[in-house]
Amino acid sequence: MQLIISASRRTDIPAFFGDWFINRIKEGFAMYRNPIRPSQVFAVSLLPEDVDAIVFWTKNPKNFLDKLKYLEDYIYYFQFTITPYGKDIEPNIPQKDEVVQTFIELSNLIGKKRVIWRYDPIIISDKMPLDYHKEEFEKLCEKLSLYTQKCIISYVDFYSKAEENLSKIKARKLEDKELLNLFDELASIARKYNLSIEMCAEDIEACHLGITKAHCVDGKLINELRKEKGFCDVREYKKDSNQRKACGCVQSIDIGIFNTCKHFCTYCYANFSKNSILKNIQKYGINSPLLCSFVDPKKDEIMIKEKNGSRKLSLNGILGEELDNSKKIEQPTFCGANEFYNNWLEEKVSSYIKNSSKV
Repeated sequence: MQLIISASRRTDIPAFFGDWFINRIKEGFAMYRNPIRPSQVFAVSLLPEDVDAIVFWTKNPKNFLDKLKYLEDYIYYFQFTITPYGKDIEPNIPQKDEVVQTFIELSNLIGKKRVIWRYDPIIISDKMPLDYHKEEFEKLCEKLSLYTQKCIISYVDFYSKAEENLSKIKARKLEDKELLNLFDELASIARKYNLSIEMCAEDIEACHLGITKAHCVDGKLINELRKEKGFCDVREYKKDSNQRKACGCVQSIDIGIFNTCKHFCTYCYANFSKNSILKNIQKYGINSPLLCSFVDPKKDEIMIKEKNGSRKLSLNGILGEELDNSKKIEQPTFCGANEFYNNWLEEKVSSYIKNSSKV
């Protein structure tokens, strides 16, 4: 298969689960639960020949930098969020000067093209008005502009999961005119520092301000990085229909899990409650194919990712080394994927299930 791995929109893998991720790289595969149907578990190859790129999402990859040596055979880049907020909004993020230094170190290691700065989400309140963001954004531009080429911005989304917390800090919802004024001010500052600026999943048009639509999982960038690594073919990637309509991302497979991020940010959409997070991280095992979870052969439905879909392995099939081809679930096609079953992946999954069932 040829696919893009997202690691992860649902949690900060570089910050908290780097050892687990590198173990998955060494093993050559990972498993993840369907967030809509948690008893459905997918297995996906992480072999370099099967992965077009890995997109990391993080607020603090400091402890991940020494693990980049294991990714030399992979194409990857980082979506790296740095905002000016304090501990009242981002309680577990280190001091921002320390985070900026990590950003610089990462850029020096892998190149500024592969470190994309996210000033996201923007929150307007009485305490943090437009002038606050203009001042803080420029301070960060001054510190980061030599170490990245691009900044992605977006205004905070008032998801039901985060709305109560946002109301506590008196975050404001903005009209389109106010939002465009905000973005115009930030774009003017970004241009002073030769930074391109894009907006993530916003329904408004801002091309006249010099702000283009973001593609955070970016097929064009991935093709550029593939070319730099010596690949001659150009991949065609489809828009990810599982994301919001305004999202510009192409298809990817996210191997993270909700309710596991220990940053505890006020605005977070990926955490439902602190108790859920504390409960889930107790299940963290660096040798499990699933993040903060384990396969239960008696309850879980195991699926093998393939080019044109996912094939179910029955419990009897896994334990008896016979494959059940009777049920096939159609999934998005990933360009260039192998048309045949990944027997190697089946064997790895079967071995794991057999061993776990003996415990």
